Amino acid sequence: MVGFKATDVPPTATVKFLGAGTAACIADLITFPLDTAKVRLQIQGERQGPVQAAASAQYRGVLGTILTMVRTEGPRSLYKGLVAGLQRQMSFASIRIGLYDSVKQFYTKGSERTSPNVARNAVVNCAELVTYDLIKDTLLKANLMTDDLPCHFTSAFGAGFCTTIIASPVDVVKTRYMNSAPCQYRSAGHCALTMLQKEGPQAFYKGFMPSFLRLGSWNVVMFVTYEQLKRALVATCASQDAPF
Repeated sequence: MVGFKATDVPPTATVKFLGAGTAACIADLITFPLDTAKVRLQIQGERQGPVQAAASAQYRGVLGTILTMVRTEGPRSLYKGLVAGLQRQMSFASIRIGLYDSVKQFYTKGSERTSPNVARNAVVNCAELVTYDLIKDTLLKANLMTDDLPCHFTSAFGAGFCTTIIASPVDVVKTRYMNSAPCQYRSAGHCALTMLQKEGPQAFYKGFMPSFLRLGSWNVVMFVTYEQLKRALVATCASQDAPF
């Protein structure tokens, strides 16, 4: 067995909150430079046509972007906004990830036939949670893996890939819209339409590789850490409650 062993004691809400928030912060610390590189690639050349943008591109590829930033702005530029990111993860991730199991159990009421509805309704807003849960559940039910670190790694990696495909268009439009000059776009919808007309559908997947590297690695670190922290905290609580 790798890591902490699974226990029959279900984790409490407090354990889920603390575990999810801490795991998300650890994942952010490790993958933040990839997110910074992703944003730089997404907004690059937004005021030029596709031909001019390709010719005058300052950043090329994930590694090239990171190296260029370190050379021109220093290593600290890769971690701009880290404090705000950690604060967001500790407050936001602890709720959305920590409450996921409880909310899912509330709506399914133990029945495996309300699951498709939960997955369909939740996939847009929490693609990584739903896909992680579905992949992990499939692996366990098919007896392909046991509920341990390799299963968590595989499920998290798959969740990162699926989430990148679903979220990339929205993420690119959001980045472009938030970094645009005043009055450049009337709305996020106008931004998306302008991108489609000027740059074509491929513009919505600009920076796909850094997005996937970021989300894939973030999901792997976060979910693996979260699963282990849950078990460690449950084991600690159980040992404290055990009679001497």
